[in-house]
Amino acid sequence: MGVMDSLKGLIGKGKEAAAKNPDKVHGAVDKAGGIIDQKTGGKYTDQIGKGTDAIKKNLGGGGEQEQQQ
Repeated sequence: MGVMDSLKGLIGKGKEAAAKNPDKVHGAVDKAGGIIDQKTGGKYTDQIGKGTDAIKKNLGGGGEQEQQQ
C-alpha cells in the first residue's frame, strides 16, 4: 500500500465521520472561518465565507449561499 492509498483511506474515513456528524463538522468549519476572519482583521471576509461554504457543500449539506437560493 502506497502513500496515496493511505491518504485516500484517511479521506474516506473523514468523509464518513463528517456524514455521521454534519452539524459538528459545519460548526467547526464556521468556527475556524470566524477565527481566520478575526485574525485577518475582516480583510478577507467574502473569500473566507466562500471557502467555508465550499467546504460545507463538498461535505454535504450545502453552505449559506446554497441555502439562500
